[in-house]
Amino acid sequence: MKRKFGDRANWRRISRRRFTCRYVESERFTGYITLYTIYNLKEPLWKTYGNHTYRIADKGYSWLQYFPENCHYIVTAMFNERQEIIQWYIDTCKIQGVTDQGVPWFDDLYLDVVVLSNGEVFLLDEDELDDALRRSDITTEDYNLATLTAKHLLHEIDAHQFPYFMMSLEHRKQLFENGEFRRKI
Repeated sequence: MKRKFGDRANWRRISRRRFTCRYVESERFTGYITLYTIYNLKEPLWKTYGNHTYRIADKGYSWLQYFPENCHYIVTAMFNERQEIIQWYIDTCKIQGVTDQGVPWFDDLYLDVVVLSNGEVFLLDEDELDDALRRSDITTEDYNLATLTAKHLLHEIDAHQFPYFMMSLEHRKQLFENGEFRRKI
């Protein structure tokens, strides 16, 4: 199981970035919200879903990430240089926490859900989850947690009850400008 950090300090592709993090407590959301803005990088990052390939990291792109308290998932809303949403990437996780330096982290449970801006939904990395269980990198309980979390997420998305789509679009416009939080949620 990999521990992933919100500031992506070990991401060598990015040569200049800005990371901002705040803890938020409101009726709509409680947890950490981060903004990772890319200013310079070695090469863009591309991902293929179905029959289309999407650029998800490049100069001027920003990733708005939610670490909801007491949840087993992390939501990343990825925006291009024009502040248009590219995709929402939802990682399932075993636990999450914060470093002594105030950087949120999570222990990745392999299984991911991607929702593209056009509404297409993809469940990813089922093979990685199966392999992790076979290698004993995760327990049967971890495996079940990942699959149940993904099933719950897919149900919320299908029922149009997943709040992070609209929330991330609103927050990108209202809360962050030039990489800074502008006002409270």
